[in-house]
Amino acid sequence: MDLARAVPVAADARTADAFAHPKALLDLPPGEARESLLAVHGVLGEQLPATKLAIYEAGGGSTSFLPLDVLGRAHVTVVDIDEDQIRNNDYAQETILGDVQSYRFAPGSFDLVICYNVIEHLPDVEAALLRFCESLKQGGLILIGAPNPKSLSGVVTKYSPHWFHVWFYRHVRGDKKAGLPGQAPFPTFFHPLVTLSKLQAFAEAHGLQIIYRKEYESPRYPEMRARKPAFAALIDAAAAAMNLLLPGKTDVRHGDYHVILRKR
Repeated sequence: MDLARAVPVAADARTADAFAHPKALLDLPPGEARESLLAVHGVLGEQLPATKLAIYEAGGGSTSFLPLDVLGRAHVTVVDIDEDQIRNNDYAQETILGDVQSYRFAPGSFDLVICYNVIEHLPDVEAALLRFCESLKQGGLILIGAPNPKSLSGVVTKYSPHWFHVWFYRHVRGDKKAGLPGQAPFPTFFHPLVTLSKLQAFAEAHGLQIIYRKEYESPRYPEMRARKPAFAALIDAAAAAMNLLLPGKTDVRHGDYHVILRKR
């Protein structure tokens, strides 16, 4: 082995990844979350037109979860109710300060609507979804990334106070800016339609076909295992015990999901 050449090759691979993938994916620890997001990118690459794209991002901060080749040929419009989030956004061609639950575009305006880590924060998810459907072209896609309310992390999030969420982000995840203006975590409502089974029923009732669906282990688990191994071991043991008591192949560590819907 030529050790003098080994490091530059690895560095080149990392550089290639940086050009191929968004920072949001590169920041994910190795595991199910990253694998699912890569699969999502594959589906988008196959299903979206190869031409110039019109994309509506419902809620958009400083980082996009879309593949860079898609962003590179898209006109991205972001709507967000938070002025700080709008100010932090540096990839959208158009930013609108508004409420995704009520803001309306002309019917058939977009090839893709992305709503990533947003619907859990909305009091009226149904209103937002109806606006998304209306704005979508025939055959267009909706990408939703959201937490699973029935998972261990979802239950803890739902029934714990917001200050605890900020504490977790700061002291377990190591995010010193957590809770500051424009920074996660944000207050969570968990409207019933955030539950995957109810979201699927809504989709079927409104002419939307599910073309990708994946529940996966929350990236918080590998993060905890790396940063707080003793604490993570306790959480993993508790999760394993819960899984033994639950029916089927339920895994309470499946704290997040991706869904891609196509408008029929």
